[in-house]
Amino acid sequence: MSPGQALHTLAGPILVTGASGNMGRATLRALRARGLPVRAGLRDGGASEVETVRLDFGRPETFAAAVAGASGLLLVRPPAISDVRPTLCALVDAALAAGLRRVVFLSVIGAERRGYIPHAKVEHHLQGSAAAWTMLRAGFFAQNLGDVYRNDIRERDELFIPAGAGRAAFVDVRDLGEVAARCFSEDGHAEQAYTLTGPEALGFAEVAALLSAELGRAVHYRRASALGYAARLRRQGLPWGQVAVQTILHVGLRFGQAEAVDPTLPRLLGRPAGTLAAYIADHRSLWT
Repeated sequence: MSPGQALHTLAGPILVTGASGNMGRATLRALRARGLPVRAGLRDGGASEVETVRLDFGRPETFAAAVAGASGLLLVRPPAISDVRPTLCALVDAALAAGLRRVVFLSVIGAERRGYIPHAKVEHHLQGSAAAWTMLRAGFFAQNLGDVYRNDIRERDELFIPAGAGRAAFVDVRDLGEVAARCFSEDGHAEQAYTLTGPEALGFAEVAALLSAELGRAVHYRRASALGYAARLRRQGLPWGQVAVQTILHVGLRFGQAEAVDPTLPRLLGRPAGTLAAYIADHRSLWT
């Protein structure tokens, strides 16, 4: 069967990890719009409009209850986690032991060629398991502007990134959430690895120009060195593992690792992918 054909009714909820993050929220919205049952996995539990369950990757004792009765799993790696074997991979194993088979994993472009990054290790684990997996190998997130870079833009009017003259085909996480929902609600996506990018590759000077035009003030791209970038992340309190992964992914932009525009996302969506300019316009209050 091909993508686009409806699956049978799901017997249990889809467990969404990282439910309080951009990808988790986008996927929850898209799943609910399709009338699918959902369960939000949250480290501290808490109130929500949907069913919630405590899920803490640092506490494996929370895994069994989180996956019990679930019919699908959206797996998102928290940036602070670099050792995926006792965390994400262990959750996959707990899900499979509970009878869950459908897993959609938010990976990154080129994970299949970079075995040293955490995403590649999760992919390898899924491919060797009994899971009916789908890899969403996403490009550079538009939402990085509102998360990782937000304070630098708002407080210093700068993008401080070790990307050199590299370009990125920024992808809107809202589109990724829609694709994830389709993977759970349509047949034909199991054992597929999708490369998902935005519609155009932009250099960071161009990104700064888009921000400047929308915000009405000058935002500049400052080319950071790898060491200078890592040092800033450490001063912000990030753990060494997260610093290393984030620096590696950003330096990779210098070598074109995120500049190719792929047609898969609009094909899966059935519409054009969102642009970076549209994301900035929709979220301008983040930087004011």
